[in-house]
Parts: sequence; structure tokens; C-alpha cells
Amino acid sequence: MTEQTVRAIFDEQRLASRDQTAPTLSERRQSLDKLRDLVKSHGAAIATAISQDYGVRAVAETELLEVVPTLNAIRHARRKLAFWLKPQRRPVELTFQPARAWVRFEPLGVVGIISPWNYPLLLSLAPLVDAIAAGNRVMLKPSDLTPNFSSLLRDLIAQRFDANRVSVVTGDIETARFFSSLPFDHLLFTGSTAVGKQVMQAAAANLTPVTLELGGKSPAIVCADYPLDKAARSIAFGKFLNAGQTCIAPDYVLIPTAQCEAFAQLVMEQVRRSYPTVAANADYSGILLARQRERLTRALDEARAGGATILSHGEPDCIAAGKFPPTVVIGAPHDGILLREEIFGPILPVVPYQNLDDALTFVAARERPLALYCFTNDGESRSKVLDRALSGGVTLNGTLLHIAQDALPFGGIGPSGTGFYHGRDGFLRLSHARAVYKVGFVNVFERLGPPWGRLASLVTKIFVRR
Repeated sequence: MTEQTVRAIFDEQRLASRDQTAPTLSERRQSLDKLRDLVKSHGAAIATAISQDYGVRAVAETELLEVVPTLNAIRHARRKLAFWLKPQRRPVELTFQPARAWVRFEPLGVVGIISPWNYPLLLSLAPLVDAIAAGNRVMLKPSDLTPNFSSLLRDLIAQRFDANRVSVVTGDIETARFFSSLPFDHLLFTGSTAVGKQVMQAAAANLTPVTLELGGKSPAIVCADYPLDKAARSIAFGKFLNAGQTCIAPDYVLIPTAQCEAFAQLVMEQVRRSYPTVAANADYSGILLARQRERLTRALDEARAGGATILSHGEPDCIAAGKFPPTVVIGAPHDGILLREEIFGPILPVVPYQNLDDALTFVAARERPLALYCFTNDGESRSKVLDRALSGGVTLNGTLLHIAQDALPFGGIGPSGTGFYHGRDGFLRLSHARAVYKVGFVNVFERLGPPWGRLASLVTKIFVRR
């Protein structure tokens, strides 16, 4: 799309958001129903388009990790929306009685959504659900790295929504830059920290509030009491789904020193069970970006040169086939790529620790991550980890699953993001909480003056001493 076309869509949505009343509960539910029909009717076509963009991606992964959570989000919002929309009564201080006060939840106006390539359906439609529930008009910019999916989504949305209500903008990185410079009433971006900084800078020029969902090095901490085989199974599951291209994938594992080798072997056993082959395995996702395959190769070469032990499973030609082998690395250099940068691929560094305090010190020395995983059945250890290792969200004794809970907020902290959405928290994030105060049958405050006399002085003394 040209910049003129994108601007015209924005101007039309902005004008409509200012001239027309907020959509009713019924209208919002109808919009959610259209989204549900889109996903249910075209799930197979969506999965095929995503697989084409990846080179290969398991249909089951798209269905379980994107289609099902999207439908759950729609169902949750539709069921809860009437309650969310109810004005909230608020108390009125004695000083200002008699009176009433309440909060109305109103649309912000036009919301922009910039979604990434790694989970293109879920990370496009989940924030769209929240924006629609809040009554906003929406412009959505999916990634140019998933052209088949992005074109399909554009057409499916256009078939169901007026352009001045919901519109999908397709284009390259220059289109994305122009998109982020528009004076939205809110802008939600999911992607890398580096690009998130650019988006925030562009939004700042318009004083546009932003929600940034980024990433970072999400740790998994395995405590000494937890069964190693269960931890290995859960961490392998969360790490190697979508070939590690998940913003909340376990980025590295902290494990007691005595259990390090055994844990690494258990992870590799799980890998071999899950993915008997790699290169031609339709259940194992390709690495979408060639430059990412090259970066992962450099990271492994660096770790190998630094004396790390590398356990890998895959055929020699798997990288040429667009895949990258599931790999576990023991003893990666602390200043190397694997322990310095978000990996975003199927490489799992295993870091030994002497005691839990040492593990928590290791986590605290790094930027706050988007997710944290703690494996323990000991309440004291669990509390210590939750108290000292701050993160965007947490799954205990498992991985990834906190993102699928529509009743929980999802978001990062600091470099891993700002703001949160999902369910009611997303509704509130993309609504304006409008304060309303109604004076009662008499305005006592006005009766105090001016001119300010003895009564005002007496009332002041009473309320100051309360």
C-alpha cells in the first residue's frame, strides 16, 4: 500500500471515531463473531499460508498455538464484555457529599497494531480482540516477512469489516515506519527490543501512548528438589516448539551443578522422541530468516571456541533445508552471544549454579525478562524465586502456559516491554477510564465561599485533623 492509501484509511477511521458514538455491546459482539467466523472458517487456509511463509511449519502447531488461543480469547471477551462495560461506582469523600461518582469505559479512538512474523495469527488477532472489545477502530500492520499470511488476513478482514472499522495494511519496512508515525490514539507493537525503541520514538512525536511486547532472555530455574525428567520434558517442549522462535521460550536454564550433565542428556532424549528427524520433518518448524540461521551458527561456533560442550540432533543438511537442529550447550561463555543476546532459535544453554541464591544473582544481573519459569515443589524456594526474579509473567512447573490464560495480563517490564493486554486487562488498556462526578441536591463545597470566612476555616480544621 502507498503512504497516501494508508493515510487515507487512518483519516477515515479517525473522523469516524470522532463523529460517531461508541459501538454498543451488541455491535461489539457482532464484530467478535465476525472474527470468530474468520478463524473457524479459514483455519486450514491460514495454517497453509503460515507454513508456506516458514518453508515448513506443522499445521498442529498453528492450530494449537494460534488458532485455539485466538478462539479462546474471542470467546472470553464475548462472555465477559457486558460486565467489563458496566460503569463502576466510586466513593465520594464526605467533604463533597451529597454526590455520586463513577467511571465510564470508553473507546480511545483509533488503535494501531503492529504484529510480528513468529505467531502471525495470534499476535495479530489477540490484540485486535481487545481493541474491538474496547470499542475502537483498528488498523493492523502484519509482518512483511509473512507475505502469504498477511495478504490472506487482509482479504479476510476486508470481506467482513468496513475499512473505517478494521483495516489491514500490508507493505514493507518503510510502510511499517510510516504506519508507526501516524497519530494513533494507542499503538501496540510486538517484536524485537531494537525495533520497539524505534516504534516508541516515532509514537513519542505524536504523544501516542504505546504498549510494547518485546522479549529478552527468559530464564528457567530448576531447583534441586524437582524431578529432572519432568523439568527436561517441559523445558524441551517450550524451547523447541516453533524451533525456538517464541518470545517467551525458555532462553537458558539454570540447574544445580551436580545435575547439569544428566539434565542436558534428558533434554536431548526428549528431543529425539519428539523429532526423530529434522531436515524433512513436517512437525519441526523451519527458521524463517536465513540471517537468523547464520547468526545461530555463529553463536554455536563462538561457544565451541570458548570450550562449551555442544549436544545437537539433526542431519548434516538440515540447515541447508531451512531448519536448525535442536541443540543444548553446556558451559557457554557468559560474555558470548548465547548468554548475552536473546537467542530466538532452538539452542538451549544450560548454566550450572551452586545454590539458589547464585542462580538468582545471575538472573538479576541481566535485564528483566518477558517470562520466568521455575521448577520446584518447595514453597520456600518458589517464594524466593518469585520475590527476587522479576519478570513479565511466570509459569510454575511448566513453560509458556501463562500466555494462554485470558484472565491473566500479558506483558513485559522494562526492556522486555511496557504495558499489558489480554482479556479484561487488554480491554482496560485500550479504553479511556472516564471520570464522572454528579453534584447532589446541594453543593456544600460552594457554600463555603468565597468570600472565605469562619465556616471555611472551621471545615478546613475538621478535615485536616481527621
